[in-house]
Amino acid sequence: MADNLKVEDGHVVSMHYTLHVDGKVVDSSEGGEPLQFIQGMGHIIPGLEHQLYEMKIGDSKKVVVAAKDGYGEEDAEAFMDVPRESFPETVPLQKGTELELRDQSDHPVYARIDSISDENVRLNMNHPLAGKELHFDVKIASLRPATEEEISHGHVHDHGHSH
Repeated sequence: MADNLKVEDGHVVSMHYTLHVDGKVVDSSEGGEPLQFIQGMGHIIPGLEHQLYEMKIGDSKKVVVAAKDGYGEEDAEAFMDVPRESFPETVPLQKGTELELRDQSDHPVYARIDSISDENVRLNMNHPLAGKELHFDVKIASLRPATEEEISHGHVHDHGHSH
C-alpha cells in the first residue's frame, strides 16, 4: 500500500519547504509546486537530505542545518579583485550587488560585490548562504518509488512531458 511509504533512498520525494536564514525567509515553495527530487542521490544539501529518512506523506519537520552540511563555510580564498573599469556601466557598483559571471569553461559563476575601492571592486564568489545556519520547515507532499529510468538518469521525470 502507498499509505505506509516512508522517505528512503530511491524514492521520489515531493516536498514543500520554507528556508529561513538569520530570521528571514530566503526561499520557499509555498504557493507553488513542491520541490521534487530522488532521495539519496545528493540532489539537495546533505544536512537536509539526512533528516528526511522515515518521514511519511503529510509529515512536517523543522530541520536546522549547520553551514558545513549546507552550503559550506565561507572560503576566505573565494574573493577576487577586479579593476573597476572592467565593469560595464550597467552594473550598479554597490556592496551586495549580485553578478553572474562566466568561468573559463563558460559555466555561470555567481558573485556579489563585497567592497569597492578607487581602483578595484572586490567580488565574493562564495555561495550567498555559505557560512550560514539554515532553518528549514519541510512537509512531505507525496512519495513514490522512482522508476528504473529515473534512477539511471539520476533525476525525476514529469509524467506526460517528453524531454
